[in-house]
Amino acid sequence: MASSDSRHPGIPDAPRPGRHWAGFSLDRPLVMGILNVTPDSFSDGGRSFDMGAAISHGLRLAANGADIIDVGGESTRPGSAPVPPEEEQRRVLPVIDALVRQHVVLSVDTRNAATMHAALDTGARIVNDVSGLAHDPDAASVVAAHGCPAVLMHMRGTPATMNSLAQYDDVVSEVRAELAAVLDRALETGIRRDRITLDPGIGFAKLPEHSIAVLRGLPSLVALGQPLLVGVSRKGFIGRLSGEPQADRRIGGSLAAGLFALAGGASILRVHDVTETVQAIRVWQALTESGTVLLPHSGVRV
Repeated sequence: MASSDSRHPGIPDAPRPGRHWAGFSLDRPLVMGILNVTPDSFSDGGRSFDMGAAISHGLRLAANGADIIDVGGESTRPGSAPVPPEEEQRRVLPVIDALVRQHVVLSVDTRNAATMHAALDTGARIVNDVSGLAHDPDAASVVAAHGCPAVLMHMRGTPATMNSLAQYDDVVSEVRAELAAVLDRALETGIRRDRITLDPGIGFAKLPEHSIAVLRGLPSLVALGQPLLVGVSRKGFIGRLSGEPQADRRIGGSLAAGLFALAGGASILRVHDVTETVQAIRVWQALTESGTVLLPHSGVRV
């Protein structure tokens, strides 16, 4: 990315780590589509809880341009109760199996080592752990043994307790230090550095003002040297900034925040609204990158 200029005023255009991850080139932003196989997620509240509906929705996300589909069977919204690994697997494994058969690249969104192991054996390629491998003492060894890519997120406490732990003197510095510790622990357990993507955990143990500060401070987190995944889609801080209380009506705010995250150096966006995000990224890239742009439907160069 070029540095900030008149094409993108006021937003620092931070470089992303130039490498490959999970079989993808990070020369362009990746889109991870969210597939919640849960009855109680904060944004889509059970719409894909039925197995058939979940499989159909996953296929739509892939057809609409998602590079990766993130399948989760446990809601991690603030205040949510844990789901036993057996129930979590009952929800997600048939969906993973069906989508893998259609050549969809999948990550499993789980804190539980047993679910990680079962999902990877079923064909998932990536582990996405909101606890940064801290929830289950066996999780890191499962990831290391499989040699799989992993997304390790910053969170304090658990979904049930994290809001009470959203207390910071300097949120960017503290999130950076805590993510660095997550990275060090993963490396010490034998997980390869080139397998690791970090996630600053927007909205997890963070009040809206903390999430906004972390997004503004993304270049500091990019300096840790790992790709960053950022999940801003439909989150509470967007509702606070936009005045929109209904999560599934925050598409516009989600796109704005996502593009801001990419300008700050994020490599992957985790989103609900794949079609709109893919379109926004394509236009944003065309406008911010130097050189001639070919308008594909007209053959006109501008």
